[in-house]
Amino acid sequence: MNAPLAPLMALEAVSKRFVRPLDAAERIANLFGASRKEEVVRAVDEVDLAIAPGEVVGLVGESGCGKSTLARVVAGIHPPTEGRVRLDGREVVTLGGAERRAAELAVQMVFQDPMSSLNPRMRAGEIVGEAPLVHGLVSRPESEAYTAEMFNRVGLDPSSRGRYPHQFSGGQRARIGIARALAVRPRLLVCDEATAALDVSIQAQVVNLFMRLREELGLTYLFVSHDLGIVAHVSDRVAVMYLGRIVELAAADDLFVAPNHPYTQALLAEVPRLETKKRAFAALKGELPSPLHPPSGCHFHPRCPFVFNRCRTERPLLKPVAPGRRSACHLNDRDDRVPSTAPAT
Repeated sequence: MNAPLAPLMALEAVSKRFVRPLDAAERIANLFGASRKEEVVRAVDEVDLAIAPGEVVGLVGESGCGKSTLARVVAGIHPPTEGRVRLDGREVVTLGGAERRAAELAVQMVFQDPMSSLNPRMRAGEIVGEAPLVHGLVSRPESEAYTAEMFNRVGLDPSSRGRYPHQFSGGQRARIGIARALAVRPRLLVCDEATAALDVSIQAQVVNLFMRLREELGLTYLFVSHDLGIVAHVSDRVAVMYLGRIVELAAADDLFVAPNHPYTQALLAEVPRLETKKRAFAALKGELPSPLHPPSGCHFHPRCPFVFNRCRTERPLLKPVAPGRRSACHLNDRDDRVPSTAPAT
C-alpha cells in the first residue's frame, strides 16, 4: 500500500475574525454609562484542512458560511487571526526573503467576477504578463512570447492581447483570470466561485479547462462553489462548511452517496434532480445564524431536526467516523444514530 502524500497545504486550527472598532460617538457614549462593545465577526472558526499534491478539494456551504474568507486565508490574502497555515510543512508566516516570495507565488487565486478583478485600464497582455516580469520569472525580451504562451494554454487567441477586459466575453475574461494566475507558475489554485458568473455552457468549458490544466501542470485545487453538481464532478474530496466550521469532510463519491452530517444531508436533499419518482422535500428551516453571535455548542443545532441537549452546549469535534471520512456531529456517538436518507446523485 502506498503511503499517503504529505500535504501541500495544511491549515491547523485556523480562525479568522474581523473586528469593527467603536467609533468616536460610541466611545463617548461609554463614558456616560453605555455598554457598547466592538463587533467581532467570526468568519472562520478553528478549521483544520489538509490538501495533498495534485488533489482537488471542493468547499461547499450556504452563502455567508465563510467559504470565501477561508479561501482568502489559504491564498494568503487574509492572514489568519489564530492558527497556522503550512506550505510543504513549513509555516508561511515564519518564512522570509526569497522563501516567502516563493511561497506566496505558489498559491494563486482565481476570483468569482473577472470583470471586477481585472484592471479595466490595462490591456489583457499586460494583466497576464505583469506579475512574472515583476517577480523576475521572465525577462522583458521574453515577456511577450511568454504571455502569448499563457494565452494559448487557456484557449485564448494571443492576437487579442492588446484588447481591454471589456472587449472580451465573460468566458474569455474568466480565462484571462486563469492565465494571470498561471503566469507565476503556481502549485495550488484557489478557485472562489470561479464559474458562478458564467452561463451554463461556458461553465462547462471553464471546468474542463481546469481539469485539463490539472493534468498538464500537476496543479492542486481548492475549489469553492455553491454548485454541488460542479463540485461532485471535479472534486476528489469535499469539505462542507457551516458558519465558519467544517462539519464534514469525505471523498466526493462517498459524501454524495451517503452524507453523514445532518447539514450535509439537508444540502443534498435540496439539489434538483431529473427523476420521475416522487420524493419527500423539506426545506432547511430557519436562517443561517449571524457570525456576530453564533449559537453555542454545535452551530447547526437551532436548525437541526435531530438536535438533543448535548448539541446545545458542547461543540462537536471533526473526527473520523469511517475510513477517509470525518464528521462533526454528536449523533455519531449515539447508538440510535439516524441514517442518511439523502438519495444518491
